[in-house]
Amino acid sequence: MEPQPERAAPTISLRSYAQLLRANRNFRRLWMAQIVSEIGDWFYTLSIYTLLLHLTGHASSVALALVLQVLPQTLVNPAAGVINDRLRRKHVMIAADLVRFVIVLAMLLVRSRSMVWLVYPLLVAETIMAAFFEPARSAVIPNIAARGEVLIANTLSSATWSVNLLIGASVGGVVAAFFGRNAVFVLNALSFLASALFISGMHFAEPHAESATPLKARDLLDFSPVLEGIRYVRNHRTLLPTVFAKAGELMIGPSWVIFTVMGEREFAVHWHGMDPARGAMLGMSILLGGRGLGALVGPLVSARWAGRSDHRLRLGILFGYLTIALGYGSLGASRTVWLASACAMLAHMGGSTVWVFSTTLLQLHTEDRFRGRVFAADLGLSMLTIAVGAYGCGRLLDWGISTRTVATGTGLIMLLPALLWAWSMRASRVRTSIVAS
Repeated sequence: MEPQPERAAPTISLRSYAQLLRANRNFRRLWMAQIVSEIGDWFYTLSIYTLLLHLTGHASSVALALVLQVLPQTLVNPAAGVINDRLRRKHVMIAADLVRFVIVLAMLLVRSRSMVWLVYPLLVAETIMAAFFEPARSAVIPNIAARGEVLIANTLSSATWSVNLLIGASVGGVVAAFFGRNAVFVLNALSFLASALFISGMHFAEPHAESATPLKARDLLDFSPVLEGIRYVRNHRTLLPTVFAKAGELMIGPSWVIFTVMGEREFAVHWHGMDPARGAMLGMSILLGGRGLGALVGPLVSARWAGRSDHRLRLGILFGYLTIALGYGSLGASRTVWLASACAMLAHMGGSTVWVFSTTLLQLHTEDRFRGRVFAADLGLSMLTIAVGAYGCGRLLDWGISTRTVATGTGLIMLLPALLWAWSMRASRVRTSIVAS
């Protein structure tokens, strides 16, 4: 199939999202794969975290689970980036989905407290597969969408992620509470199988794979392509700060621990004599629902404002960091689950804007042959800060510091990436002025 032809850039509106889905078969199938797999993931996440907290009684067990869901990506991403720049990314995504289908089914073996240990290696294996899948998905967007459609595609993907979170957090809590965790594990496993089927029907050109030499096992131990990718990013001043933008979302790791613990200890739902474990799951669902709604609304509003302006995309990242700081700073003062959910919504309006805008900037300014490595680095750095933040948050809570204090502290810490990003924007303007003069 020929590369996607360049078309007049459409205005960003609800109609442009519908037009992209209607006219672009490849993106439509990738989008449908995202829907089924992410809804299954949210069902699954709720069940895993509440299971661990219920059986161990320690917030650090949830933090450890989150660390194992993200940190391996940082370690594996250099190899994943090289593979995604040498093989067809479509095949990488299908293989990752099929392996995850088997891994999630294996969670059915966890039936008692004595088998809880099995959760951890299975989470690591699933995370390794995600490390191959996610850079591939981000890297193929410019291959299947015209340049003017890239921001639209990313915004739609982010909005879909948010809707999936809303559905998964709301419905997933109900499914787990009334049908049991095993039903959730089966549904999530089947979602990966459905995702692989949708992606297998995509047909598009992958120039990087067509010109690459055959990949051999020893190439995975050759770090020269990784070093080449590092030099590429370092020498492109536009990419260097942007590849660190998602890593600046320092609230992502703590958020999972904070919402889980708040759901159980402060905002558990008490309906008609519901037992504490199920009430905690529903409380967490409400908090995650607010997060998902904010992540949905944020990019839909900000993308229309930013349009196709590089400057506004960068300015939107700064505003996003500040909005996160305000949302989490206010979360600590919340006295009801609904107010806490509103604070989560505000914070993640900013968080999803940072994610979408940084992804779009990387896609627009990275050559196809480097895109796998750039997105592997982008996600790897993000996963590292998520893991460190989650673990640190879990330890603070286990030391007796209240979730409200940790939430407020998270908001204050978010001022650091905001300041660093503002400095990078100023430095970029100074360099541009010097070159122009």
